[in-house]
Amino acid sequence: MQITTFAAIDIGSYEVGMKIFELSSGKGIREIDHIRYGIELGRDTYVAGKISNEMLEELCLVLLDFKRIMKEYQVDGYRACATSAIRETRDLLLILDKIRVRTDIEVEVLSNSEQRFLGYKSIAAIGDSFDKIIRRSTAIVDVGGGSVQISLFDKDALVTTQNLKIGMLRIRERLSRVEQQTTNFASVLNEMISDELRSYKKLYLKDRVIENMILTGDYVRHFLDREDYPGAEDLAHKADGITCMNREAFSRLYEQAMSVTASQMAERFQMPAEHARLILPSIVIYQRLIEETGAQTIWLPGLNMSDGMAYDYAEKKKIFKSRHNFENDIVEAAKNIAKRYQSSRSHVAGTENLALTIFDKMKEIHGMGRRERLLLQISVILHDCGKYINMNRTSECSYSIIMATEIIGLSHREREIIANAVRFNTREFASFEEVSFGSGLERADYLLIAKISAILRVANAMDRSHKQKFKNVKVTRKEKELVVQVDTVEDISLEQGLFSDKAEFFETVFSVRPVIRQKKHI
Repeated sequence: MQITTFAAIDIGSYEVGMKIFELSSGKGIREIDHIRYGIELGRDTYVAGKISNEMLEELCLVLLDFKRIMKEYQVDGYRACATSAIRETRDLLLILDKIRVRTDIEVEVLSNSEQRFLGYKSIAAIGDSFDKIIRRSTAIVDVGGGSVQISLFDKDALVTTQNLKIGMLRIRERLSRVEQQTTNFASVLNEMISDELRSYKKLYLKDRVIENMILTGDYVRHFLDREDYPGAEDLAHKADGITCMNREAFSRLYEQAMSVTASQMAERFQMPAEHARLILPSIVIYQRLIEETGAQTIWLPGLNMSDGMAYDYAEKKKIFKSRHNFENDIVEAAKNIAKRYQSSRSHVAGTENLALTIFDKMKEIHGMGRRERLLLQISVILHDCGKYINMNRTSECSYSIIMATEIIGLSHREREIIANAVRFNTREFASFEEVSFGSGLERADYLLIAKISAILRVANAMDRSHKQKFKNVKVTRKEKELVVQVDTVEDISLEQGLFSDKAEFFETVFSVRPVIRQKKHI
């Protein structure tokens, strides 16, 4: 049995951590070491918008030490990821270049959706237990230094995910002055967090009943793992190998945390003072969400983004196959966005089938892969959502909705590709300079946008009436033509009449002209 050694480096808002894993097809993921170093990068970023030279130098020294440890373990591969503390700095590119030159470590800056997706994958790494939990209405709450991500699942599918800027370090910095002026800081924290959650509850919870809540976040796990607070033995137990407790037990834990100051907590539980200062806001966030959702069972897997990085690496290297269909979660999330903006379900389904059929029959021509197929699918699902805002400017409004809506599992770049493919569904395709202006899109991305948009245009034109006239569609390539044979007895004059303009752009992109052939019925 071959064993792969992998290192996951997580550059967070309040600490830098590295986990060393052994990955194998037989035993799965096994953590063999975890090194942590407290450095509050987020304190500089969230207040001043930049990281000081002194703190950056300290970070480089830590990474050099991590590099030495990786060499000792003879790791086969590594991945270093940074989140909001680096992502939100004004001089991002300069910082990444300094780290690369100083340490020879390439740091990948994750978008929020990529970060949370890795956190979500870490939970999926627990296997069958995860799938059992999300069969019933479940909320995954990921509390970080900069923000909180709340993802709702029901019947194995991701319903929605939202990001709230109420991370524990960000809150501490915003309320630092208030903390010095009040003797009841917990009450102030509660009030602020409740105000932030009010709008979320109104928009996304409504009458939804949440049965399970999965909590992730480092410092609360360290607090819960301790056995020296009153009644600890009665609060939590193991179920399917995961720590869990009911809501009443968590409320007792919350009350104990609220009864002491950060300095008292640090002394009582023998932890660094900066760790204790971060536990309080995270506990308040969890408690408020449990109260707002009515969740009955609280799950604590004790995993973080580094575990997700290891899972993702093993999956891509085909060390083992994922039991959970993550791409389906992305598709379901997109369908829920389309539903929110009242897109026609039948039109989207019909267009999706046509677009994916064309894609699959043109693999030798378009040169795209599985991930690009997914981007096309999401483009089709969301192409009509702009009608909810303005019927006359559907493409532009759809573009704005996609760019403003987080889709967990897609990077910011992928979301830009989808948004632009949708934008040019009904308007003239623009030059690379115009499309890429103010964005990070490259020429390869521009070509991908053109390919996805060309297929979307053709598929959409074939259901222009929104009546799904085409049945049993067959696509074949004959020299310079892509023949779309349809089986229908209905009048398709509208579709054929509007098809020529779309076919012209398709031919420009792929050098193949699509034509519609109607099967004759005797």
